[in-house]
Amino acid sequence: MLAFAQLIISLDINIVFVALPEIGKGLGFSEQTLQWVVSACTVFCGGFLLLGGRAADLLGQRRVFIFALWLYALSSMLGGLAWNPEVIIAARAVQGIGGALLFPSTLSLINRLFAEGAPRNRALAIWGGAGASGLTLGSLAGGFLTSAFGWPSVFFVNVLLASIAIVAAFFLIPKDAPRTERRSFDLPGALTVTAGATLLVYALVQGPEDGWRATSIVTSLVLSMLLLLAFAIIESRSRDPLMPVRLFGNRSLVAGMTITFIYMGTFGALPYFLTVLFQSVHGYTALQTGLAFIVPSVAIFTGTQVGARLANKLSTRGTLVVGSLVGIAGTLAMAPATFVGAGYVLIVPGLVISGIGQGIVWTAMWIAASSGVAHHEQGIASGMASTTLNVGNAIGLAVLVALANAGLSGLHGEPLRSGLAHGAQQAFYLAAAGMVLGLLVALTLPRKAVSATQSGEAT
Repeated sequence: MLAFAQLIISLDINIVFVALPEIGKGLGFSEQTLQWVVSACTVFCGGFLLLGGRAADLLGQRRVFIFALWLYALSSMLGGLAWNPEVIIAARAVQGIGGALLFPSTLSLINRLFAEGAPRNRALAIWGGAGASGLTLGSLAGGFLTSAFGWPSVFFVNVLLASIAIVAAFFLIPKDAPRTERRSFDLPGALTVTAGATLLVYALVQGPEDGWRATSIVTSLVLSMLLLLAFAIIESRSRDPLMPVRLFGNRSLVAGMTITFIYMGTFGALPYFLTVLFQSVHGYTALQTGLAFIVPSVAIFTGTQVGARLANKLSTRGTLVVGSLVGIAGTLAMAPATFVGAGYVLIVPGLVISGIGQGIVWTAMWIAASSGVAHHEQGIASGMASTTLNVGNAIGLAVLVALANAGLSGLHGEPLRSGLAHGAQQAFYLAAAGMVLGLLVALTLPRKAVSATQSGEAT
């Protein structure tokens, strides 16, 4: 059930990407505004993740999980019925808030329902594998549904899936435990961190498009820094903080957050450059591109299962080290196959090796982020790691795209294709180099996992 929810989230990512050109034509988007069909969801999801995680702790993980699915279903319905650009952007913004509530509540439910160790590791592997499967299904379903039924169908399918999940949740997920103590909600902290994180993600997503010196971007960055600073001050003085500062004393959680940031800024940016390589360099259609992503998606799925087994036999630290080394080697192996005229078969070995490494790291980094955290704080811990994941992707993609596209201005035809291929190759090398930092962070983890009781965080 929880894996099914993760599949819905990941499926939505690629299914909308594939339908973007038809959405633009159908609703009259300009080239400059079409990206907001994606960005609106990204910005609001990134901004509300911490709030979503804490809401799961305070209101009940099952309650927030079901409410998030309702929000996802209703916003998807509105998106499919949209009659102009403003409506679909608003629907995607609400969908982003739904995702910000759904992701940490799903992850915290896994961490609550499954004990630390082998049971939780297996559950996280299945959850991660569902996410990898959803990315491939999204690409394939997006191409098929858009061609057969038009772009609204990529939103309506979410309504069906979310509705199934809502019904199943009432039967399959245990009710939230009754709360015997009253806890106040840190409203000042919630407002400052949500506004600050939203402005930060907005600036990171929109910066490459508008230019980093644009007034709106500079203003957003300054305001986000001020709001996040205010949030830090509020949390240090609050009697019932939204994000307890003492959680940063958990080495495993801090390492997990750092690795999720690095992971999404490196490995998480690879699908973008693979899409450019397949479509803009090799001339694949949207459906062919979806088929091309089956190999890396299956490899990542396999890696998530291998990650759980390694974590049971080695340790979280050892698993992260192995996964990072494999992922780095595979990403480096993709680079030589990145040139105009290269056949798909040349890049397959790198895709397989890199995907397995990515899957191993994906499972292990969530194990690290949940280790030593008490049940009643799993939501905020999940929200913290999810936020660094989201921000890491925005920063990493912005940096890699800027470096990869340097020198492409004014190029057309064959020179442009060669330039894009070279840029993708550089991105692969840079992503591999960046993940070396993740490897170094993994080495800071304790050799043995620390339980919540041992860390002194249990109540």
